Amino acid sequence: MKRWAAALLLVLLAFGAWLAGRHQALSAPPVWDQQVYLWQRVWSTQHAQALAASRDLFSSLRILALQLHPREGLRVMPVDTALLKQDGRPLWLVARLDGSQPRWDEERLYSRLLQLVQQYRAAGLSVVGIEIDHDAATARLPQYRDALRRLRRQLPADVQLSITALPAWLDSPQLPALLRQVDSSVLQLHAVLSPQQGLFDSRLALRWTQRYAQVTNKPFRIALPAYGMGLVGVDAQGAQVESEASLRVAGSLRELTVAPQHIADFLQRLSAHPQPHLRGVVWFRLPLAGDRRAWSMNTLRRVIRQQPLHSRWQVKMRPQPQQNGLYDLIIANDGPADAPLPTAVTLAAGDCLAADAVGRYRLDATATQLRFIRTGDELVRAGQSRPLGWLRCQHLTPGGIRVTP
Repeated sequence: MKRWAAALLLVLLAFGAWLAGRHQALSAPPVWDQQVYLWQRVWSTQHAQALAASRDLFSSLRILALQLHPREGLRVMPVDTALLKQDGRPLWLVARLDGSQPRWDEERLYSRLLQLVQQYRAAGLSVVGIEIDHDAATARLPQYRDALRRLRRQLPADVQLSITALPAWLDSPQLPALLRQVDSSVLQLHAVLSPQQGLFDSRLALRWTQRYAQVTNKPFRIALPAYGMGLVGVDAQGAQVESEASLRVAGSLRELTVAPQHIADFLQRLSAHPQPHLRGVVWFRLPLAGDRRAWSMNTLRRVIRQQPLHSRWQVKMRPQPQQNGLYDLIIANDGPADAPLPTAVTLAAGDCLAADAVGRYRLDATATQLRFIRTGDELVRAGQSRPLGWLRCQHLTPGGIRVTP
């Protein structure tokens, strides 16, 4: 009897351990593979620094290798193959085919892609796949499907084929057939909205990801933004996009940014609703030290590792030389991560002879306070600062500075 009871106890303990393990497996957040795009058209010494700093973050690199544009034609991007060989991570070669050019010379394009694969591999690089980034009109998905089928037939068996997929395609009954032509895909969740809506909408992104997971039966990743952009000449005729390099053209400039906390919150919500076939994230783009619109590497690391992104702002007053009582105001990001400029900064002050805002702020002044209100978006890296304004006041209330994130 005792042996039977002991055996029963062992069975119950084993069953309890199995249940506990199963519950932990079901409740644990998904572990996603992390990759990154290298999209810069000019390589510099900053790439070596960024690649070295990102080795523990990204399993693979997706390199802009070729671009087909109506004005520029077929252009192969100059890439530092020696640096990539030293880095050693697997590579995806990305071919950017402009959406305004629905047809292309397939024989020439595919021949050039195959040559690039051979050249990269001959240089000692591990090329595992090709990604076609083509913003095809939804009505042309059948033609795009056929073009991908022909490309797939020409690729070596050990080279995977992927595409960048657009949320606009989700309403097309042709999407499943398109996705059957590739080994995997990357659902682009950024830079798909109007200037009024911004670069990223987390509610739409979650809805798109959930819908996409039901359409495809192949592995897919989501592309998320770790950058901002400028829109030059925003008007009824449209705007030119300014990214890591200045366009040097006349016209009003409007900045579009994505707050790191915004993306971190989205990833937490997505973790709570695991999606079938979702394998990971591809970040756009690799942060370089001089890329003023990209997040810093440290901030991207904190987002990926789900570390706190608390903002900590400090208003600094600097007296102007030989200008008695005249101070410049600086807003400094003393927090651990990049953050958007504060919405408002309020100073309790009286008897102000003069004051004004500068940069991305305007001034709303009363007899007892100066309120600097943000008029445009800008992401400030941790440890950096921006001008806020200036003032000449007879009385400043100690501790009377309030920052509204």
